[in-house]
Amino acid sequence: MGTSMNSQEFFKRWKQLGSEPSQEVQKIFGGKFPCDLEAISDVLRSSGMEIMEGIDPNPDNFVAGAILSTSTVLVGCLLRLEPNRQTEMYRLTVRSSDPLVSKQLVDMLSTQF
Repeated sequence: MGTSMNSQEFFKRWKQLGSEPSQEVQKIFGGKFPCDLEAISDVLRSSGMEIMEGIDPNPDNFVAGAILSTSTVLVGCLLRLEPNRQTEMYRLTVRSSDPLVSKQLVDMLSTQF
């Protein structure tokens, strides 16, 4: 389930989730497809993330969040995706309250671009 918040709330939660290094996973990777911002948006939304507009000063970057629900726990997740259209490279950073979820999200999403 996607989650939305304003810039101040996002950065407050981003810092909270970054207090433990294991909660953040970052990957830099080359894209399989040309960098299409609308297609990126579609992939993020279809994965259950809510894109938050106006959080990142770079309009090409994506900031998104979700609350993932398992049978026993809710896991808050935030991400920042920085596409570089000139080099067709991406930097994806995910922070969540569960280190395994951060890794799994990065592994899954990095194969979609």
